[in-house]
Amino acid sequence: MKLYKLLQIQSFFILFFGIGLSTAQVPSGYYSTAEGLTGESLKSALNDIIDDHVKFSYTSSNTDVWDILKETDRDTIDPTKVILIYTGWTVDAEQEYNAGSGWTREHVWAKSRGNFGTSQGAGTDVHALRPCDVSVNSARNNRWFGIGEYEYIDGDGPTGCYTSTSSWVWEPRDEVKGDIARMMFYMDTRYEGENGELDLQLIDSIPSDNNTNEPIHGLFSVLRQWHIDDPVDDWERNRNDVIYSYQGNRNPFIDHPEFVEMIWGTYVGVEDYAKDEPKELIMVLDVLGREVEIERGVLQFYIYSDGSVEKRVLR
Repeated sequence: MKLYKLLQIQSFFILFFGIGLSTAQVPSGYYSTAEGLTGESLKSALNDIIDDHVKFSYTSSNTDVWDILKETDRDTIDPTKVILIYTGWTVDAEQEYNAGSGWTREHVWAKSRGNFGTSQGAGTDVHALRPCDVSVNSARNNRWFGIGEYEYIDGDGPTGCYTSTSSWVWEPRDEVKGDIARMMFYMDTRYEGENGELDLQLIDSIPSDNNTNEPIHGLFSVLRQWHIDDPVDDWERNRNDVIYSYQGNRNPFIDHPEFVEMIWGTYVGVEDYAKDEPKELIMVLDVLGREVEIERGVLQFYIYSDGSVEKRVLR
């Protein structure tokens, strides 16, 4: 897949106005304490709004994550099935894992990134869990979200997802890129290290140690672009409503996509964990996603060998 196709810069008027025309069933006053805020102040206010949610067990004889996912990700054509996140395939919902022949629960924020496993809290938060094909889930592993080089072909056929042999990254199919980005923004905002919880942080470069258990994930700039390229749709809004009916909290980046720019508009607060690691500039793109030469006074996107993307105006 051509890299430039995924980095085309769309007008932010679409982000602020086009996406916001259709709203989910947001309770009146739910975000009132966040009004008028930006940056870290907005992020902190959102954390106060969405934390302390109702937690469910990963597996239980009572209502558990399996049960909620059967409702949140139900196939609208055949309600006996669930839709699998990375492929769009549908499978019988009631079979659950079924000794590996059914479906599994994908931690979009890989559970090893923070080593939280399936414990109540980050490990069972349905805002960041999706049904997934078992073998595709294994192929994704704990890869960082980034730009892949070749399509991953599963035993059941093409997936629309891309991966790489040179970089530990996973690129989901186009139809869910924005969904995944907003789930990642949610996790970064919901888990801030309070009350014994992890402080999850999005980063914008790939660490030298792919096996790190640090509570970090990325790549932020790629996720941010996916958020723009794949706007919120009604299916995603409905999913947010269903989770709210169980957990009592919402994903603010689905209700208000503009919050992404209002918090991270200049990448403030996104930590770089590879500042000391060598990386090479491999490509420069203009705002239309075309490969160009470096030019002064013009907004351009610098693509590096570690998968990171830097927005620059050279003076």
